[in-house]
Amino acid sequence: MFNILNYVPIAFVLFFLGMVAASAVRVLPEYERGVLFRLGRFAGVRGPGLFFIIPGIDRLVRVSLRTVAMDVPPQDVITRDNVTVKVSAVIYFRVIAAEKSIIDVEDYLYATSQLSQTTLRSVLGQVELDELLANREKINRQLQEILDRHTEPWGVKVANVEVKNIDLPQEMLRAIAKQAEAERERRAKVIHAEGEYQASEKLAQAANVLAAEPMSLQLRFLQTLTEIAAEKNSTTIFPVPIDLLKVFMDKREEEKKHT
Repeated sequence: MFNILNYVPIAFVLFFLGMVAASAVRVLPEYERGVLFRLGRFAGVRGPGLFFIIPGIDRLVRVSLRTVAMDVPPQDVITRDNVTVKVSAVIYFRVIAAEKSIIDVEDYLYATSQLSQTTLRSVLGQVELDELLANREKINRQLQEILDRHTEPWGVKVANVEVKNIDLPQEMLRAIAKQAEAERERRAKVIHAEGEYQASEKLAQAANVLAAEPMSLQLRFLQTLTEIAAEKNSTTIFPVPIDLLKVFMDKREEEKKHT
């Protein structure tokens, strides 16, 4: 006679074995690695793909290898010329050695965040405000090099650091606006002076050409009369210089001599 109770222990054993086998299987995607600890000791890095662990003996810690974009909260910074500003930034980093990011530091995300804040205050406190506003690329490279050097023992690679916002006090904004306006006025005056100088050079060259050829001066005079005569709504009295009629007078004198 069939008795189901006889098969209960076998089913329980099979279910238990299935649970153990399922817990022993691990699958990691391409962007993750697993740091394996066996009885508390480091036993290597696993992944990506399918692999097995010993349940109850092995412990697996997942680590993402993708680039992390972390915001650095606004920091109060006093520059070298004693100007207080609020500066925020963003850092881009990723884990390149999974075992170091787990073994050598308790929380690499928190540690990197705190290090970036202190480094931002330290570096920007050594520069003046004008340099901070004008040489942001140089400061970004300096921050990246310092952070990368300090996070290397943690297996973290800092790829880039970007200073995002620089909040200035209102009185400093007004002073910068006045300085920019004064600079624009200076440039306008310099450009105007250069234009006057170039125009005077051209006028001097034109005067020399007209002085060398008296007839060209007379032609210029006649051209001016033609331009003035084109205005039909006004009457202009223009004196005619004697030099303009000298050519005709000399010709008449020669005709009298021949007769």
